[in-house]
Amino acid sequence: MSSLQGKVCLVTGATRGIGKGIAVILGEEGATVYITGRTLEAKPGLSGSLKETAQEIDAAGGKGIPIQCDHSKDEDIAKLFATIAKEQDGRLDILVNNAYAGVQAIFDNSQKKFWEQPDNMWDTINGVGLRAHYIATCHASRLMVPRKQGLIVNISSAGGLRYLFNVAYGIGKAGVDRMAADCGYELKKSNVAMVSLWPGPVKTEYVSKNLNERDEMKSIFSDAEDPTFSGKAVVAMANDPNIMKKTGKIVTTADLSTEYGFTDISGNRPSNIRSVKDMLKFSGSNLAPIVPGWIRLPWWVIAATTHKF
Repeated sequence: MSSLQGKVCLVTGATRGIGKGIAVILGEEGATVYITGRTLEAKPGLSGSLKETAQEIDAAGGKGIPIQCDHSKDEDIAKLFATIAKEQDGRLDILVNNAYAGVQAIFDNSQKKFWEQPDNMWDTINGVGLRAHYIATCHASRLMVPRKQGLIVNISSAGGLRYLFNVAYGIGKAGVDRMAADCGYELKKSNVAMVSLWPGPVKTEYVSKNLNERDEMKSIFSDAEDPTFSGKAVVAMANDPNIMKKTGKIVTTADLSTEYGFTDISGNRPSNIRSVKDMLKFSGSNLAPIVPGWIRLPWWVIAATTHKF
């Protein structure tokens, strides 16, 4: 039997990219996966829709349930969770907060300082993102706490620790990380785990299509992960009987890959933010080939390199 048979999951923002990759892998493990997004049907000339993702989930062995939802509207989010509660008798095992609307804005303004960017940059990046994740987490907790079980995963990034892309992006990811820490603190006694998951750079459909036109982004995505890699990380955590030891913490796909023994679609493990070898490789150092890949910096060293302390 698949490891998530009978489990009910929700992945927000699953028409494409990381959300789609996670949803399909959850389906591969036999889960019933609710997926949200603004695009129900595929639009002419564009790839990615909820129905397409649902079909891939079904083909993988799960059950995909698409629900059109605008995560900038609280009423849409409330209706979404009411639907899940009604159809699943109040059960929700896994929530993945992934919905995000800032990718295009980030790429379009990649060479501009924050004061040169549109005034709505904050809302574009953190409305369907930080704020929507919080609202969804509140609704999910109301289903999980009475049952004394559940896993909530915020999709975040190293931008929450140090500068990446732009100011609004970093503030949002730092907020997402802190949300997991503080929500995890309050949920712990109810046996509901919450973590902030940092994928490395991910080669999504959008990135693959636009990377050649954005020279400044090429180095960041030179060793990018497949979107399904994050899905394997979520599945591994969902099956970990000791997951409560991770609650409230930041976890990375790379570290989880080493801990649980899964690999990317290529069979390899992508670069690790804590790996000395990968750091040297990224910086162009000639020492990279002779440094063992297993040498990793402790988190306190990573944190100490930021301007926050």
